[in-house]
Amino acid sequence: MAITDLGHTAFACHDLDASIAFYAKLGIHEAFRLLRDDGSVMLVYLHISGDRFLELFPGDPPPGGDQPTSFMHICLVTDDIESLIAVLRSEDIAIDRELKQGLDTNMQVWVSDPDGNAIEFMQLSGGSPQHATATGQDIVESDILKTP
Repeated sequence: MAITDLGHTAFACHDLDASIAFYAKLGIHEAFRLLRDDGSVMLVYLHISGDRFLELFPGDPPPGGDQPTSFMHICLVTDDIESLIAVLRSEDIAIDRELKQGLDTNMQVWVSDPDGNAIEFMQLSGGSPQHATATGQDIVESDILKTP
């Protein structure tokens, strides 16, 4: 058995239509829905690329409650983070954390969807451990990066 890709990340959402509209502004559109026997929506798949999806489950309580969750964030990779930031701003999507270089040397910017789920957008740098791993290179260790 081998893990070969990210299949999907699942979010519970309070307002399904608002969430679908938010992700559409990012160019991530509805691919299909799964319905319950009574015809109600069980979940909606949004297509990112290839075989990668976001899965939205309707009916969550409003954002900001005390509902425990193990979800931290989803990271979506871009090859032009500056252009993406311009699109975010043109679509009136608030940026929670402005563009900065992470400890892994990748550039990142953060937003939240209508349910408060954190979304990291990342542009890989040629010197990042992610790039090294993806291209079969050795990872250069540092004080903040250790390999097993």
